Amino acid sequence: MADKPKISLRKAKTKTYKFYFYTIMLTLSALYIIGLFTTSFSVSGSAASPLHTLRRIFIVPLTDMEYIVQFPVYIGFMIETIAIAYAGVTVATILAVPVAFLAARNVTKRFSYIGKSLLNAIRAIPELIFAIIFVAAVGIGPYAGVLAISINSIGMLGKLYAEVIESIDTSNVDAIKASGGNRIQAMWYGVLPQVIPEFSSYSIYRFEIDVRASTVLGIVGAGGIGAPLILATYQRNWEDVGMILIVVVVFVSLIDLISGKIRKKLV
Repeated sequence: MADKPKISLRKAKTKTYKFYFYTIMLTLSALYIIGLFTTSFSVSGSAASPLHTLRRIFIVPLTDMEYIVQFPVYIGFMIETIAIAYAGVTVATILAVPVAFLAARNVTKRFSYIGKSLLNAIRAIPELIFAIIFVAAVGIGPYAGVLAISINSIGMLGKLYAEVIESIDTSNVDAIKASGGNRIQAMWYGVLPQVIPEFSSYSIYRFEIDVRASTVLGIVGAGGIGAPLILATYQRNWEDVGMILIVVVVFVSLIDLISGKIRKKLV
């Protein structure tokens, strides 16, 4: 009984400390925002001060109507980026399944090293290198981005799928074989029902990664929002850079939130 007052007192102190912490952080944030909006940033010589550049990136696009009306243009580029990621991960999901079965030790046994070597070789090459190769092969545009995303995603998804296959419960497979089922039936009815939920979860997670990767691939001409981003950076159009960054952050956050909820329901 004597411990209860101590626990209550400790909880009260913790709440008090949290209250003071949040109050201080909110006060400092408010002072920072007020100072940023009210301070007149001077330009010395030909180069602007770092604070002036930060203000052009993070403040002006949200306060100047001249730039606010341009957001739909960059939202269109971001939707193209998401479409590239979606197409790439869809192709990768389909192609990674047979490669994963080839790489799984409990399926192909002695020949699993072939699939594992293939997946290791793919994962060793960054998607940016794939994008440069496919831009040179098929030209500038979203098609090169889709090819780069899909090939690179096969390496990661194939490895994860193979690990899932290797960790399945083999009792169902053995029961199907014992009852006269062939190898294909054992795979279809004994393996796939166990691995499909995790396959789907990993594919959605990879889609999140591919959205971010597609943003970067546009820098080398593989379509999406990366091209206007690098162009605005080269031209020092910091307001355009700020608008693009805001659009990317908002869409990536929404995708992470939605896909996270979907993955929780799948697993």
